[in-house]
Amino acid sequence: MTFSLIAQCPNTGQFGVAAVTAVPAVGKLLTHAKAGVGAVATQARLNPYLGLDGIQLLSQGIAAGDALDQLKLTDPCYEQRQFALLDCKGRTAAWTGKQCLDWAGHREGKGYCVQGNRLEGPEVLDAIEDCFLKSAGQPLSRRLITALGAGGEAGGDREGALSATLYIVDREEYPLWDIRVDEHSKPIEELRRLYDVFERNVVPHIREMPTRAEPAGTRGEVCV
Repeated sequence: MTFSLIAQCPNTGQFGVAAVTAVPAVGKLLTHAKAGVGAVATQARLNPYLGLDGIQLLSQGIAAGDALDQLKLTDPCYEQRQFALLDCKGRTAAWTGKQCLDWAGHREGKGYCVQGNRLEGPEVLDAIEDCFLKSAGQPLSRRLITALGAGGEAGGDREGALSATLYIVDREEYPLWDIRVDEHSKPIEELRRLYDVFERNVVPHIREMPTRAEPAGTRGEVCV
């Protein structure tokens, strides 16, 4: 029902998750990422705790592959699940259960992982991966959203698309990018429109907000 991409920027260290699905509100439960730690995407017969617990395991320094093995032990229905992990060293691990709707599968590489189920075919993941790799050197946010578009153009979900999301963490505990299209007839197009809004009007302000190192932020406010 979904295709997604998790990735780390080799230049900034940012972690991101982007996804499209045929049901509403994909961004709420699928996307998990923590600055300096990693990212997790959980989908198919979605179990949110695979994402929540996955981030906790990665936070303990456990490698992506070992974390995946531990997560499977916690879920008696893991053959219905699809999930992927990316740790702080760029290592990936992905699982596509035997009961995921056809066509289902994943692609792994250094610093990224692409996964999907109920797709038109493997060409969807191939298009996402190819687009992502060819965009090396661009900002992670743009690479993710462009790759999603490539997946949609290659056929995407067999039941169409209804929601989309882009989620990226940088150095703080709050996200740098958090765009959600919860219900739209053309969610990827709407995500692109909102991307331009965020790039112009939202992300610059987020970069000026208080941080752990600079609790007053960088806007020049005077606190009395």
